Amino acid sequence: MNAQANKGIAYLWIEDFNAHDLESLLDLYAEDAEHFSPKLQVRQPETKGLIKGKDALRAWWANAFERLPSLRYELKKLVADERTVFMEYIRHVDGEADLLVGEVLELRDGVIIASRVYHG
Repeated sequence: MNAQANKGIAYLWIEDFNAHDLESLLDLYAEDAEHFSPKLQVRQPETKGLIKGKDALRAWWANAFERLPSLRYELKKLVADERTVFMEYIRHVDGEADLLVGEVLELRDGVIIASRVYHG
């Protein structure tokens, strides 16, 4: 894939996430994709922050969408090359302080194979 195609996938990712469209979001991922997040470390310490596979991603995001119905991301920056996308966005949840987030998506053959979230 080229950088422009990978940017397109990232824009779809933001759109699907903000729509809380879980199945469309999961369609962007490989079956064996990995996801790392500091929020996982806090909410599910047994994962050490890392989950693998679409079933685990589905459970994680379904829970987030249920717990946080106002959750949405405001994209601030997006850069991409042939294998990687870096996104910077603000996490908005009603009643919580906004959180600046960086996320890296690794892509292969038009799907996300790994994602890693960074925030304080």
